[in-house]
Amino acid sequence: MNKAPAILALEDGTVFHGTGFGASTTLSGEICFNTSMTGYQEVLTDPSYRGQIVTMTYPLIGNYGVNPADSESAAVHVRGFVIEELCAQPSNWRSRESLDDYLRRQGIPGIEGVDTRALTKRLRVAGAMRAALCTDGSLDAAGAIARARDTAPMEGSDFVREVTTPDGYRWDPEDTESRLWTIPNLSESAPSVTGPDGQTLRPLPAPRYHIVAYDFGIKRNILRSLRQQGFTVDVVNARTPASDVLARNPDGVFLSNGPGDPAALDYVHAEIRQIIGKKPVFAICLGHQILGHAFGGKTFKLKFGHRGGNQPVKDLRNGKVAITSQNHGFAVDPDSLPSNVEVTHINLNDGTVEGLSHRDHPVFCVQYHPEAAPGPHDAGYFFEEFAKMIDSTR
Repeated sequence: MNKAPAILALEDGTVFHGTGFGASTTLSGEICFNTSMTGYQEVLTDPSYRGQIVTMTYPLIGNYGVNPADSESAAVHVRGFVIEELCAQPSNWRSRESLDDYLRRQGIPGIEGVDTRALTKRLRVAGAMRAALCTDGSLDAAGAIARARDTAPMEGSDFVREVTTPDGYRWDPEDTESRLWTIPNLSESAPSVTGPDGQTLRPLPAPRYHIVAYDFGIKRNILRSLRQQGFTVDVVNARTPASDVLARNPDGVFLSNGPGDPAALDYVHAEIRQIIGKKPVFAICLGHQILGHAFGGKTFKLKFGHRGGNQPVKDLRNGKVAITSQNHGFAVDPDSLPSNVEVTHINLNDGTVEGLSHRDHPVFCVQYHPEAAPGPHDAGYFFEEFAKMIDSTR
Protein backbone atom coordinates (compact mmCIF):
# COMPACT_ATOMS: atom_id res chain seq x y z
CA MET A 1 0.00 0.00 0.00
CA ASN A 2 0.92 3.64 -0.52
CA LYS A 3 1.58 4.67 3.09
CA ALA A 4 2.81 8.17 2.24
CA PRO A 5 1.24 11.19 3.97
CA ALA A 6 -1.68 12.67 2.07
CA ILE A 7 -3.42 16.06 2.12
CA LEU A 8 -7.03 16.98 1.43
CA ALA A 9 -7.58 20.74 1.12
CA LEU A 10 -10.85 22.62 0.66
CA GLU A 11 -11.20 25.96 -1.07
CA ASP A 12 -12.16 27.65 2.21
CA GLY A 13 -8.72 26.82 3.63
CA THR A 14 -9.72 23.75 5.65
CA VAL A 15 -7.04 21.04 5.49
CA PHE A 16 -7.23 17.38 6.48
CA HIS A 17 -4.16 15.16 6.81
CA GLY A 18 -4.17 11.40 6.38
CA THR A 19 -2.52 8.45 4.69
CA GLY A 20 -2.65 7.89 0.97
CA PHE A 21 -3.85 4.77 -0.81
CA GLY A 22 -4.64 3.97 -4.41
CA ALA A 23 -2.69 6.00 -6.96
CA SER A 24 0.14 8.34 -6.02
CA THR A 25 -1.00 11.56 -7.69
CA THR A 26 -2.85 14.85 -7.21
CA LEU A 27 -6.36 15.53 -8.48
CA SER A 28 -9.01 18.14 -7.76
CA GLY A 29 -12.77 18.56 -8.09
CA GLU A 30 -15.92 19.35 -6.17
CA ILE A 31 -16.01 17.44 -2.89
CA CYS A 32 -19.25 15.82 -1.72
CA PHE A 33 -20.33 13.08 0.67
CA ASN A 34 -22.28 9.84 0.29
CA THR A 35 -24.21 8.33 3.23
CA SER A 36 -24.49 4.76 1.91
CA MET A 37 -23.22 1.95 4.13
CA THR A 38 -22.43 -0.35 1.18
CA GLY A 39 -21.92 0.04 -2.55
CA TYR A 40 -18.60 1.89 -2.64
CA GLN A 41 -17.65 0.21 -5.92
CA GLU A 42 -20.90 1.35 -7.52
CA VAL A 43 -20.17 4.87 -6.26
CA LEU A 44 -16.67 4.87 -7.71
CA THR A 45 -17.83 3.69 -11.13
CA ASP A 46 -20.99 5.83 -11.39
CA PRO A 47 -20.39 8.32 -14.25
CA SER A 48 -22.57 10.85 -12.39
CA TYR A 49 -19.58 11.43 -10.06
CA ARG A 50 -17.37 12.68 -12.88
CA GLY A 51 -15.38 15.68 -11.66
CA GLN A 52 -16.01 15.03 -7.95
CA ILE A 53 -14.07 13.87 -4.90
CA VAL A 54 -16.32 11.60 -2.82
CA THR A 55 -16.34 11.19 0.96
CA MET A 56 -17.99 8.09 2.42
CA THR A 57 -19.63 8.75 5.79
CA TYR A 58 -19.60 5.07 6.74
CA PRO A 59 -16.32 4.58 8.64
CA LEU A 60 -14.96 1.26 7.26
CA ILE A 61 -14.62 0.96 3.50
CA GLY A 62 -13.15 -1.83 1.36
CA ASN A 63 -14.12 -4.78 3.54
CA TYR A 64 -15.70 -6.84 0.72
CA GLY A 65 -13.18 -5.88 -1.94
CA VAL A 66 -13.88 -5.21 -5.61
CA ASN A 67 -15.23 -7.45 -8.37
CA PRO A 68 -15.99 -6.80 -12.06
CA ALA A 69 -19.70 -7.66 -11.79
CA ASP A 70 -20.52 -4.72 -9.51
CA SER A 71 -19.09 -1.91 -11.64
CA GLU A 72 -21.63 0.56 -13.04
CA SER A 73 -19.32 1.46 -15.95
CA ALA A 74 -15.97 0.51 -17.43
CA ALA A 75 -13.90 2.96 -15.33
CA VAL A 76 -13.68 4.87 -12.06
CA HIS A 77 -15.09 8.39 -12.51
CA VAL A 78 -14.44 10.04 -9.14
CA ARG A 79 -11.36 12.26 -8.86
CA GLY A 80 -10.57 11.16 -5.33
CA PHE A 81 -11.88 8.96 -2.53
CA VAL A 82 -11.96 10.03 1.12
CA ILE A 83 -12.57 7.55 3.96
CA GLU A 84 -11.92 7.11 7.63
CA GLU A 85 -10.51 3.57 7.62
CA LEU A 86 -9.44 1.31 4.76
CA CYS A 87 -9.83 -2.45 5.01
CA ALA A 88 -6.59 -3.74 3.50
CA GLN A 89 -7.61 -7.42 3.52
CA PRO A 90 -11.10 -7.83 2.03
CA SER A 91 -13.11 -10.94 2.85
CA ASN A 92 -15.77 -11.98 0.36
CA TRP A 93 -16.08 -14.90 -2.04
CA ARG A 94 -16.83 -12.51 -4.91
CA SER A 95 -13.79 -10.28 -4.32
CA ARG A 96 -11.13 -10.18 -7.03
CA GLU A 97 -8.87 -7.41 -5.68
CA SER A 98 -8.56 -4.92 -2.85
CA LEU A 99 -9.88 -1.37 -3.06
CA ASP A 100 -6.31 -0.08 -2.78
CA ASP A 101 -5.13 -2.15 -5.75
CA TYR A 102 -8.19 -1.21 -7.76
CA LEU A 103 -7.76 2.54 -7.31
CA ARG A 104 -4.04 2.31 -7.99
CA ARG A 105 -4.76 0.49 -11.24
CA GLN A 106 -7.38 3.11 -12.18
CA GLY A 107 -5.07 6.06 -11.39
CA ILE A 108 -7.30 7.50 -8.66
CA PRO A 109 -5.96 8.76 -5.30
CA GLY A 110 -7.51 7.92 -1.95
CA ILE A 111 -6.94 9.19 1.57
CA GLU A 112 -7.74 7.39 4.83
CA GLY A 113 -7.46 8.51 8.42
CA VAL A 114 -9.71 11.53 7.81
CA ASP A 115 -12.33 12.54 10.36
CA THR A 116 -15.15 12.09 7.87
CA ARG A 117 -17.76 13.24 10.41
CA ALA A 118 -16.02 16.59 10.74
CA LEU A 119 -15.60 16.86 6.97
CA THR A 120 -19.25 16.00 6.32
CA LYS A 121 -20.41 18.52 8.91
CA ARG A 122 -18.22 21.15 7.26
CA LEU A 123 -19.83 20.47 3.89
CA ARG A 124 -23.34 20.49 5.34
CA VAL A 125 -22.75 23.87 7.00
CA ALA A 126 -20.72 25.60 4.29
CA GLY A 127 -22.02 23.71 1.25
CA ALA A 128 -20.23 21.74 -1.43
CA MET A 129 -16.78 23.12 -2.22
CA ARG A 130 -13.88 22.59 -4.56
CA ALA A 131 -11.07 20.51 -3.13
CA ALA A 132 -7.67 19.02 -3.97
CA LEU A 133 -6.37 15.60 -2.91
CA CYS A 134 -2.61 15.10 -2.95
CA THR A 135 -1.07 11.68 -2.27
CA ASP A 136 2.26 12.10 -4.08
CA GLY A 137 3.89 14.77 -1.88
CA SER A 138 3.91 17.34 -4.68
CA LEU A 139 1.93 19.94 -2.70
CA ASP A 140 2.03 21.29 0.82
CA ALA A 141 -1.10 22.55 2.56
CA ALA A 142 -0.90 26.02 0.99
CA GLY A 143 -0.32 24.56 -2.46
CA ALA A 144 -3.24 22.17 -2.09
CA ILE A 145 -5.56 25.01 -1.08
CA ALA A 146 -4.43 27.01 -4.11
CA ARG A 147 -5.03 23.97 -6.35
CA ALA A 148 -8.56 23.64 -4.96
CA ARG A 149 -9.31 27.31 -5.64
CA ASP A 150 -8.02 26.99 -9.21
CA THR A 151 -10.45 24.15 -9.97
CA ALA A 152 -13.41 24.96 -12.22
CA PRO A 153 -16.73 25.10 -10.33
CA MET A 154 -19.44 22.54 -10.96
CA GLU A 155 -21.85 25.25 -12.12
CA GLY A 156 -21.58 25.55 -15.88
CA SER A 157 -19.60 22.31 -16.25
CA ASP A 158 -20.48 19.86 -19.02
CA PHE A 159 -19.06 16.48 -18.02
CA VAL A 160 -21.58 14.59 -20.15
CA ARG A 161 -19.31 15.02 -23.17
CA GLU A 162 -16.61 13.09 -21.26
CA VAL A 163 -18.74 10.10 -20.27
CA THR A 164 -21.27 9.56 -23.08
CA THR A 165 -20.67 6.64 -25.42
CA PRO A 166 -18.75 7.70 -28.56
CA ASP A 167 -20.69 5.19 -30.64
CA GLY A 168 -24.18 3.82 -30.32
CA TYR A 169 -24.72 0.16 -29.41
CA ARG A 170 -27.39 -2.36 -28.48
CA TRP A 171 -27.29 -3.36 -24.83
CA ASP A 172 -26.74 -7.05 -24.08
CA PRO A 173 -27.68 -8.51 -27.48
CA GLU A 174 -26.83 -12.03 -26.27
CA ASP A 175 -28.85 -11.68 -23.04
CA THR A 176 -25.88 -12.59 -20.87
CA GLU A 177 -25.36 -9.34 -18.93
CA SER A 178 -28.85 -8.68 -17.57
CA ARG A 179 -29.92 -11.88 -15.84
CA LEU A 180 -30.54 -11.73 -12.09
CA TRP A 181 -28.73 -14.00 -9.66
CA THR A 182 -31.09 -16.32 -7.82
CA ILE A 183 -31.33 -19.40 -5.62
CA PRO A 184 -32.62 -22.46 -7.50
CA ASN A 185 -36.37 -22.75 -6.89
CA LEU A 186 -38.50 -25.44 -8.49
CA SER A 187 -41.61 -23.31 -8.01
CA GLU A 188 -40.39 -20.56 -10.38
CA SER A 189 -42.51 -20.15 -13.51
CA ALA A 190 -39.45 -20.59 -15.74
CA PRO A 191 -36.41 -22.74 -14.97
CA SER A 192 -33.27 -20.96 -13.85
CA VAL A 193 -30.06 -21.25 -15.85
CA THR A 194 -26.47 -21.76 -14.81
CA GLY A 195 -23.94 -19.12 -15.83
CA PRO A 196 -20.32 -19.78 -16.91
CA ASP A 197 -19.08 -19.22 -13.34
CA GLY A 198 -21.55 -21.69 -11.87
CA GLN A 199 -23.99 -19.09 -10.49
CA THR A 200 -27.72 -19.63 -10.89
CA LEU A 201 -29.50 -16.95 -12.92
CA ARG A 202 -33.12 -16.13 -13.65
CA PRO A 203 -34.12 -16.26 -17.33
CA LEU A 204 -35.02 -12.99 -19.02
CA PRO A 205 -38.48 -12.29 -20.42
CA ALA A 206 -38.95 -12.15 -24.16
CA PRO A 207 -38.38 -8.63 -25.54
CA ARG A 208 -41.66 -6.72 -25.86
CA TYR A 209 -40.51 -3.15 -26.45
CA HIS A 210 -37.78 -1.41 -28.38
CA ILE A 211 -36.50 1.85 -26.89
CA VAL A 212 -33.69 4.30 -27.46
CA ALA A 213 -31.68 5.39 -24.41
CA TYR A 214 -29.74 8.66 -24.41
CA ASP A 215 -26.43 8.06 -22.65
CA PHE A 216 -25.56 11.03 -20.46
CA GLY A 217 -23.52 8.73 -18.19
CA ILE A 218 -25.78 5.71 -18.01
CA LYS A 219 -25.32 3.09 -15.28
CA ARG A 220 -25.20 -0.56 -16.21
CA ASN A 221 -27.85 -1.52 -13.68
CA ILE A 222 -30.31 0.81 -15.41
CA LEU A 223 -29.69 -1.08 -18.64
CA ARG A 224 -30.01 -4.42 -16.84
CA SER A 225 -33.27 -3.29 -15.21
CA LEU A 226 -34.73 -2.19 -18.53
CA ARG A 227 -33.88 -5.52 -20.17
CA GLN A 228 -35.35 -7.41 -17.20
CA GLN A 229 -38.61 -5.59 -17.83
CA GLY A 230 -38.72 -6.69 -21.47
CA PHE A 231 -37.02 -3.73 -23.18
CA THR A 232 -34.58 -4.02 -26.04
CA VAL A 233 -32.33 -1.00 -25.60
CA ASP A 234 -30.35 0.90 -28.23
CA VAL A 235 -27.96 3.31 -26.50
CA VAL A 236 -26.99 6.52 -28.30
CA ASN A 237 -24.57 9.39 -27.80
CA ALA A 238 -25.80 12.46 -25.90
CA ARG A 239 -25.56 14.62 -29.04
CA THR A 240 -27.76 12.36 -31.17
CA PRO A 241 -30.36 14.51 -32.99
CA ALA A 242 -34.01 13.91 -32.16
CA SER A 243 -34.63 13.25 -35.84
CA ASP A 244 -32.25 10.29 -35.79
CA VAL A 245 -33.97 8.83 -32.72
CA LEU A 246 -37.47 9.29 -34.14
CA ALA A 247 -36.35 7.77 -37.45
CA ARG A 248 -35.78 4.49 -35.58
CA ASN A 249 -39.47 4.57 -34.58
CA PRO A 250 -38.84 3.25 -31.05
CA ASP A 251 -41.67 2.41 -28.66
CA GLY A 252 -40.19 4.90 -26.20
CA VAL A 253 -37.20 7.03 -25.27
CA PHE A 254 -35.19 6.87 -22.03
CA LEU A 255 -33.02 9.68 -20.62
CA SER A 256 -30.23 8.52 -18.32
CA ASN A 257 -28.41 9.82 -15.29
CA GLY A 258 -25.15 11.72 -15.70
CA PRO A 259 -22.75 14.31 -14.25
CA GLY A 260 -22.39 18.07 -14.21
CA ASP A 261 -24.72 21.04 -14.49
CA PRO A 262 -27.96 20.33 -16.40
CA ALA A 263 -28.25 23.99 -17.36
CA ALA A 264 -25.05 23.66 -19.42
CA LEU A 265 -26.66 21.07 -21.71
CA ASP A 266 -28.71 23.39 -23.90
CA TYR A 267 -27.77 21.32 -26.97
CA VAL A 268 -29.55 18.36 -25.32
CA HIS A 269 -32.59 20.35 -24.15
CA ALA A 270 -33.37 21.36 -27.72
CA GLU A 271 -33.35 17.77 -29.00
CA ILE A 272 -35.43 16.32 -26.17
CA ARG A 273 -37.99 19.10 -26.64
CA GLN A 274 -38.60 17.71 -30.16
CA ILE A 275 -39.30 14.21 -28.79
CA ILE A 276 -41.90 15.24 -26.19
CA GLY A 277 -45.36 14.44 -27.52
CA LYS A 278 -44.04 12.13 -30.23
CA LYS A 279 -42.85 9.19 -28.12
CA PRO A 280 -43.31 8.07 -24.49
CA VAL A 281 -40.39 9.31 -22.38
CA PHE A 282 -39.01 8.13 -19.03
CA ALA A 283 -36.04 9.83 -17.37
CA ILE A 284 -33.89 9.34 -14.28
CA CYS A 285 -31.65 11.80 -12.35
CA LEU A 286 -29.87 14.10 -14.85
CA GLY A 287 -32.44 12.99 -17.41
CA HIS A 288 -35.13 14.28 -15.04
CA GLN A 289 -33.38 17.67 -14.86
CA ILE A 290 -32.96 17.77 -18.64
CA LEU A 291 -36.68 17.15 -19.02
CA GLY A 292 -37.27 20.04 -16.61
CA HIS A 293 -35.35 22.32 -18.96
CA ALA A 294 -37.05 20.84 -22.03
CA PHE A 295 -40.42 21.64 -20.42
CA GLY A 296 -39.27 25.26 -20.13
CA GLY A 297 -38.23 25.14 -16.48
CA LYS A 298 -34.97 25.84 -14.67
CA THR A 299 -32.65 24.06 -12.26
CA PHE A 300 -30.62 25.29 -9.30
CA LYS A 301 -27.66 23.98 -7.32
CA LEU A 302 -28.36 22.34 -3.97
CA LYS A 303 -26.27 23.33 -0.98
CA PHE A 304 -24.67 19.90 -0.57
CA GLY A 305 -26.76 17.58 -2.74
CA HIS A 306 -28.49 14.26 -2.12
CA ARG A 307 -26.10 11.31 -2.24
CA GLY A 308 -26.77 8.01 -0.52
CA GLY A 309 -29.30 5.21 -0.10
CA ASN A 310 -31.55 6.68 2.57
CA GLN A 311 -33.43 9.61 1.01
CA PRO A 312 -37.19 9.64 1.83
CA VAL A 313 -39.46 10.53 -1.10
CA LYS A 314 -43.24 11.05 -0.98
CA ASP A 315 -45.50 10.29 -3.92
CA LEU A 316 -47.99 13.18 -3.84
CA ARG A 317 -50.55 11.19 -5.83
CA ASN A 318 -51.10 8.46 -3.25
CA GLY A 319 -49.19 9.56 -0.13
CA LYS A 320 -46.79 6.61 -0.18
CA VAL A 321 -43.21 7.12 1.00
CA ALA A 322 -40.20 5.31 -0.48
CA ILE A 323 -36.63 5.18 0.77
CA THR A 324 -34.50 5.90 -2.27
CA SER A 325 -30.96 5.94 -3.62
CA GLN A 326 -29.84 9.32 -4.97
CA ASN A 327 -26.82 11.07 -6.42
CA HIS A 328 -27.34 14.63 -7.57
CA GLY A 329 -26.26 18.17 -6.77
CA PHE A 330 -28.91 20.08 -8.75
CA ALA A 331 -32.71 20.19 -8.57
CA VAL A 332 -35.62 21.38 -10.70
CA ASP A 333 -37.21 24.67 -9.63
CA PRO A 334 -40.95 23.91 -9.33
CA ASP A 335 -41.93 27.57 -9.69
CA SER A 336 -40.34 27.67 -13.14
CA LEU A 337 -42.44 24.85 -14.60
CA PRO A 338 -45.42 25.44 -16.90
CA SER A 339 -48.93 24.58 -15.74
CA ASN A 340 -49.10 21.40 -17.85
CA VAL A 341 -46.28 19.80 -15.84
CA GLU A 342 -47.18 18.20 -12.51
CA VAL A 343 -44.83 17.72 -9.55
CA THR A 344 -45.53 14.10 -8.52
CA HIS A 345 -42.84 13.43 -5.89
CA ILE A 346 -41.01 15.50 -3.28
CA ASN A 347 -38.05 14.92 -0.97
CA LEU A 348 -39.26 14.78 2.65
CA ASN A 349 -35.96 16.15 3.98
CA ASP A 350 -36.00 19.46 2.13
CA GLY A 351 -39.13 19.54 -0.03
CA THR A 352 -37.29 19.58 -3.36
CA VAL A 353 -38.77 18.09 -6.53
CA GLU A 354 -38.22 14.35 -6.95
CA GLY A 355 -40.65 13.52 -9.76
CA LEU A 356 -42.51 15.13 -12.65
CA SER A 357 -45.26 14.12 -15.06
CA HIS A 358 -46.60 15.87 -18.15
CA ARG A 359 -50.36 16.37 -18.08
CA ASP A 360 -50.82 16.20 -21.86
CA HIS A 361 -48.16 13.77 -23.08
CA PRO A 362 -46.82 10.35 -21.95
CA VAL A 363 -43.73 11.71 -20.21
CA PHE A 364 -42.57 11.21 -16.63
CA CYS A 365 -39.35 11.30 -14.67
CA VAL A 366 -37.83 10.84 -11.21
CA GLN A 367 -34.80 12.45 -9.62
CA TYR A 368 -33.74 9.28 -7.79
CA HIS A 369 -32.58 5.81 -8.88
CA PRO A 370 -35.21 3.03 -9.12
CA GLU A 371 -32.49 0.63 -10.33
CA ALA A 372 -30.41 1.25 -7.17
CA ALA A 373 -27.50 -1.14 -6.77
CA PRO A 374 -27.05 -2.42 -4.15
CA GLY A 375 -30.36 -0.87 -3.01
CA PRO A 376 -32.87 0.07 -1.68
CA HIS A 377 -35.39 -1.25 -4.16
CA ASP A 378 -38.58 0.54 -3.07
CA ALA A 379 -38.83 2.39 -6.40
CA GLY A 380 -38.08 -0.46 -8.79
CA TYR A 381 -41.66 -0.43 -10.10
CA PHE A 382 -40.96 2.59 -12.33
CA PHE A 383 -39.58 0.37 -15.10
CA GLU A 384 -42.90 -1.47 -15.13
CA GLU A 385 -44.69 1.88 -15.17
CA PHE A 386 -42.73 2.82 -18.29
CA ALA A 387 -43.85 -0.42 -19.94
CA LYS A 388 -47.47 0.28 -19.02
CA MET A 389 -47.19 3.80 -20.41
CA ILE A 390 -45.94 2.43 -23.73
CA ASP A 391 -48.76 -0.12 -23.81
CA SER A 392 -51.32 2.63 -23.25
CA THR A 393 -50.04 4.61 -26.25
CA ARG A 394 -49.82 1.79 -28.76
